Amino acid sequence: MTNADQPQTLEPVHAGDDEGEARQWSRRFVLFLRAMAALSLAKGLYHWAIVCGIGAPFPSGFDSYASPYQAATVFFAVIDPVAGVGLWLAAPWGAVVWLTSLISMAAVEILFPQIYGGNMWVVAIETVLLGVYLWLALMAAREQPA
Repeated sequence: MTNADQPQTLEPVHAGDDEGEARQWSRRFVLFLRAMAALSLAKGLYHWAIVCGIGAPFPSGFDSYASPYQAATVFFAVIDPVAGVGLWLAAPWGAVVWLTSLISMAAVEILFPQIYGGNMWVVAIETVLLGVYLWLALMAAREQPA
């Protein structure tokens, strides 16, 4: 029997030890994006619940709220689920929409405190999330091959 007649077997491919560590920031960045996707979906569903009258802060119904409150709630009810889906799918536009939502929520809390009450802890959390996003993106970009 010749070598051509014998069945060929492939050797298993193993990632090198240094290769696993080389992509650690990319993995952390993706995990962060997935967590933010779940959070965005939850926020969007919360805002949709308010629009539909489920768990609304006031029992009088969504139509009786002030127009700025209605506009902001509908805006976040639409943009947050879109951002969550974009982040989960790792679409190029997902992070852009999520950042728009993040910065918009902080801007609403700072510039229009009458809408949601001007909760500065929301602004602090949004600022921390923005900082973590930028730091992880930078670290993940640094480990990419040139």
